[in-house]
Amino acid sequence: MMRNSIPDNGVFLKLRRRLRALAHDTGGVSAVEFALILPIMITMYIGAVEFSSALTVDRRVSSVASAAADLTAQAEEVTSNSLQDIFTAATSIMTPYSADPISIVVTSVIADANNDTTVDWSCAKNGSPKSQGSAYTLPDGLTQPFSSVIVAEVSYSYTPPIGQFLTGGVDMSEIFYLRPRRSLTVEMQGGGC
Repeated sequence: MMRNSIPDNGVFLKLRRRLRALAHDTGGVSAVEFALILPIMITMYIGAVEFSSALTVDRRVSSVASAAADLTAQAEEVTSNSLQDIFTAATSIMTPYSADPISIVVTSVIADANNDTTVDWSCAKNGSPKSQGSAYTLPDGLTQPFSSVIVAEVSYSYTPPIGQFLTGGVDMSEIFYLRPRRSLTVEMQGGGC
């Protein structure tokens, strides 16, 4: 009587035992799972660091806009030199991030008797100032006839250290509005910027 077509000698018996033992061995499963999950974990970690850094820069851009508008609104009059000092003080908020890609435009917007708003003066750092006398649209309710508002517009091109290879730069911007505190308008002395 023929039992199997494969002879049942010691070599095949050992091979069968080893295959059964290998099928039940789970010792290397953790290493394989770790090798499969490691790239995903590293990507998630780098993404979290990049997102956190971008969020910090975005908050600092908001702080720069707030500081530039606030420092300007506290003055009764400004000069080109005092606005440059305000820009320097405001951009120092970006530390330890580079202040090179920042653009700040501070504008005094005045309202006439009909509450139509125009640019009284404008000064910029790494940007283009608004043209004097040009119309400037503000959100409703910010001005009354013969009043004014200081507008600080800040833009920043953030380049993430690692994400620059995937996304390039990320543009962030903020606009901050404040009324002058010590007078109806902040006057520009010395001919402007």
